[in-house]
Amino acid sequence: MSTTLPQEMQQHTYAIMDEVEGSHWWFVGRRAILESFLKRIVGSLASLDADKSVGAPLRILDVGCGTGANIEMLSQFGEAEGVDVSDDALEFCRRKGLKVQKGLAETLPYGDKTFELTTALDVIEHLDDDVAGLKEMFRVTKGGGYSLFFVPAFMWLWGVQDDISNHRIRYTRRQIVERIEQAGYKVERATYANWTFFPPILAGRTLMKLTGIKPESENNINVSALNGIFGKLFSAERFWLKHFNFPIGVSIVVVAKKD
Repeated sequence: MSTTLPQEMQQHTYAIMDEVEGSHWWFVGRRAILESFLKRIVGSLASLDADKSVGAPLRILDVGCGTGANIEMLSQFGEAEGVDVSDDALEFCRRKGLKVQKGLAETLPYGDKTFELTTALDVIEHLDDDVAGLKEMFRVTKGGGYSLFFVPAFMWLWGVQDDISNHRIRYTRRQIVERIEQAGYKVERATYANWTFFPPILAGRTLMKLTGIKPESENNINVSALNGIFGKLFSAERFWLKHFNFPIGVSIVVVAKKD
């Protein structure tokens, strides 16, 4: 565990993440949900800049990009790049040919108003000063641009993955919205997500607390035969989320705009 880079996950976690995030049901489902939000955001951004009329791509930054799967997903919407504090994570990205830089979320190595879209997908909860990180994202986002956030929900859902990922907090919807607004954003949408697996995840984490079982990573806990089905079930939430907000879930999705 790093004492100088508090955001960084335990080193072995990146290797596990890189191995599973392409197929594990949780990563597959999360990307499907995020893509549905991104399509709507990109539609809103279509007339943001006159340059877009001559085909210039949207500039997109993924803060806390990890091993790069989200950059690959974001690349379908524009020119995506990433920043992360971990040399190990960045090495995985570079092996995939992705554009990345090393930097802290609280002091991003980019100029003001550089990106039309910024994302922090399971990142803000790692920061000692989450509002400072949010203000930095606000700074590098263009006026009229958007930021998309995905964070874990409810402290009473705290589990092994929170420990090994060096999380500081799991949020309520009100808590994360207040912090994002404090950074200067206007929040357009905030909803819980992953209500499909809320009961089994709650049960599993409660059982681990009671028994003291601590796997190397919760990402290793999976039923291979059911992985595809679980991924489709989680992904299907995107259809429900087009129409209403969930009152509860394992995570929270927030769409925020910089006016």
